[in-house]
Amino acid sequence: MTKQIISVDIGGTHARFALAHLSAGRCIGLDKEITLKTADFASLENAWDEFSRRMNGNLPRHVAMAVAGPIHEDVIRFTNNSWTICSSHIHQILQVDDVKLVNDFEAIGHAVAQLDAAFLEPLCGPNQALSDDGVISILGPGTGLGVAQLWRSAGNYRVQPTEGGHIGYAPLDAVEQAICARIHSRYNRVSVERVVSGPAIVDIYQALAEMDGFSAPAEEDKAIWIRGLEQSDQLASAAIDRFCLALGAVAGDLALAHGACGVVIAGGLGFRLRKCLLDSHFAERFIAKGRFESFMAQIPVKLMTHPQPGLFGAAAAYAAGMS
Repeated sequence: MTKQIISVDIGGTHARFALAHLSAGRCIGLDKEITLKTADFASLENAWDEFSRRMNGNLPRHVAMAVAGPIHEDVIRFTNNSWTICSSHIHQILQVDDVKLVNDFEAIGHAVAQLDAAFLEPLCGPNQALSDDGVISILGPGTGLGVAQLWRSAGNYRVQPTEGGHIGYAPLDAVEQAICARIHSRYNRVSVERVVSGPAIVDIYQALAEMDGFSAPAEEDKAIWIRGLEQSDQLASAAIDRFCLALGAVAGDLALAHGACGVVIAGGLGFRLRKCLLDSHFAERFIAKGRFESFMAQIPVKLMTHPQPGLFGAAAAYAAGMS
């Protein structure tokens, strides 16, 4: 027997909606998503009304919702948009029977647990499926750095969201020391997401410019990413390569800390960096853990390729709660 629910994924820039189909404690599919810009709507309720209008008001009364931020407070505020959500009243506001609310990276963890292996593309390490017994470390650079753990055993699984993006960053060479020095001049400490996140490319780029003897103008991170990925700016491309090195090192550190038997890189930025990650020294930095190099070399590292992991993961989290 299948159940239909509404899956929602809310970030700083976009709110995504789709009908999801559940069966036997798993998400078995999504309908085509509807994506709205959060800046175009004063609140979640207004965006929900637009989604309902586009669906001709014919909506299920059960909702799974992933939000980009901590969910332990009753009032949830977003970093990059003006919306607030009162978790204890959200089902009344949306006029539905129930709402399953999860952190965005908790949703990604459920997606990894339930997605077909075809959506997990090899990045480095052994070309084998992720183990069904043990811990999988999941991380994804975006506005910040999301981190979660997936534990699986005897056909069961559990997702643990974390604040792993806020552990301290360890520079490994003079270039990374220069990057950290630049960041440290503005903040009390250098966390890993200050170096491994979308906005971090600005500091990496400007630090490389200073090392080359000139000062780069202030600009938004998006412009640097575009030039670097298009390879129209040699310095921007070098900054992206540095970013990939740092991501490899951080992924390896988290795998060691979690006792992981596999690692998944998730999120839209990670997916756009696929070729860069493969062409860079990401793999070498991942295993460069001194006495544990041979151990690290046995860990498969995958890239998630599902186009809507947040929507799928929110629905998967709802389904898992049904079983």
